[in-house]
Amino acid sequence: MSKEDIIFLHAPSVYDFRKEFLFYGPVSDMVPSTPVFEMYPFGFTTMAAYLAKNGHKVRIINLASMMLNHRKLDVEKLIAKLDSKVFGIDLHWLPHAHGALEIAKLVKKHHPDAKVLMGGFSATYYHEELLTYPQVDMVLKGDSTEIPLQQLMEALNNGTPLEKVENLSWKENGQHHHNPITFVPEDLDYQDVDYGWIVRSVIKHCDLEGHKPFKDWDRYHITMVFSIKGCHLQCTVCGGSCPAMHKFLNRKKPAFRSPEKLAQDVHNIQRYIKAPTFIVGDPRRGGKQYMERFFKEVKRLKVTNPLVFEFFTPPDEEFYKLASTHTKGFSVEISPDSHDPMVREALGRKYSNQELEESIRNALKYGAERFDVFFMIGLPQQTRESAVKSAEYAKELYLVANKDPRLCVFISPLAPFLDPGSMAFEDPERYGYVSLARTLEEHRVRLPSPSWKYVLSYETKWMTRDDIAEVSYEAADAINKARFDCGLITREELDYRLQRSKEAADMMKRVDKAVAIEDPEERRKEFQELQRRSEELMESTITHKREMEWASKGLIRSIPRALISMIRGV
Repeated sequence: MSKEDIIFLHAPSVYDFRKEFLFYGPVSDMVPSTPVFEMYPFGFTTMAAYLAKNGHKVRIINLASMMLNHRKLDVEKLIAKLDSKVFGIDLHWLPHAHGALEIAKLVKKHHPDAKVLMGGFSATYYHEELLTYPQVDMVLKGDSTEIPLQQLMEALNNGTPLEKVENLSWKENGQHHHNPITFVPEDLDYQDVDYGWIVRSVIKHCDLEGHKPFKDWDRYHITMVFSIKGCHLQCTVCGGSCPAMHKFLNRKKPAFRSPEKLAQDVHNIQRYIKAPTFIVGDPRRGGKQYMERFFKEVKRLKVTNPLVFEFFTPPDEEFYKLASTHTKGFSVEISPDSHDPMVREALGRKYSNQELEESIRNALKYGAERFDVFFMIGLPQQTRESAVKSAEYAKELYLVANKDPRLCVFISPLAPFLDPGSMAFEDPERYGYVSLARTLEEHRVRLPSPSWKYVLSYETKWMTRDDIAEVSYEAADAINKARFDCGLITREELDYRLQRSKEAADMMKRVDKAVAIEDPEERRKEFQELQRRSEELMESTITHKREMEWASKGLIRSIPRALISMIRGV
């Protein structure tokens, strides 16, 4: 294989999950990826495009997705064949603590002279501890690392001092060095969202699988753009909240992508791929004029890809009017997290159920293609009874929507870890949490646990881990019954979902019994007995992922569009 300047590797949550007994449960039911968490961070694409634009040879390889789709893939052999000066491995989400470090170990084994670089929110938080692992050479800190990474590549090529590379921590001759986080852009207009680079890279390396953002992306391809980095909210359990960003990533205020650039990003994606575009971050934080400018530009550019918005508070009627008159289709996601205003306020979200319900009515009135509502389990002030009532509240919402199938309500445990840097992580007792893991290593060793319940890094004063696990299935049943009562699923579908939930709950209990077996050989045999069925229950344990998918054409139908754009040099 040709030598690259840098290869970005995305590891599975646990390496090697194919050889371990792992009953995942519902820990990833609310995201497109599987419990292996094979979706790589969006920063891979912006960093890769930025480096390529500056003359570097770059490649992305999604090892986690490849391992899922090719169960016999020899990962170590693949890594041994690679040739690069630097290997960048993301530790953005803490559930990758095991896989990322194991992949780093394999890279160091076969490429001892290459630099192993890690980055992401979790890598930033644990940058000092990361350097104590022999397989890690460097950490790039912060929420924006395109320019610091370019500085690092130039320094490595030219032999210039690493002290001049912003945001970098590294080790040299047994000494650890830490440059401060000084690259904190005040806006995001310097970034390139270049899906064309991905298309060209796929063709160059004849490798769609390695570039796919997640396992089923070729069937259900959704794209994304960032409207904002940073936050003004103080949500208790969020590692991206205002206090966390301020203290650990040196971000004093949110940074926005200008509305015109954001609209252009969406339009550029449309030139290559016909698919929904998820706008990460609530763009309303930029103010009324920001939204008006964005929608005006979307209409001028004749964007036809459906847009998906995420909100932290319910939008008003004016937003939906703008969306309906300036787009060819839009959907909405919001996470009230609890039906109980007391729990919601303890979490950091202050709005009423009436505001939520009115927003749902307006969204459907103005033609939203979907309106997704997400509730969570394991929150401050939340009891078992409260969690189930949040699920039961789904029926009220379906009635508010006149049983419109465009409304979809989901519930899932807050899992598997408390976000490092969040207020709940930093001061668990104050917010009613019992923290069961503090260091990176303590999180890493939890991940290969045989059941998702044992992976959980927290309990609350109101619910133990057993409570959280058990009520997750109970709440799922309540939502499915609400769907049936409102005529949104058939009796046959309800029975299937209730049975699947029952089997998953039973599997959790069987794993508990297996864990209690003292004889290692007997315990191994019991896990072998459970292996096949646990794999069948791996995805969509309490939520059917297909229900979360926005309408999307097959990837094959976007190939002519992508080729034409490449020929035109877009």
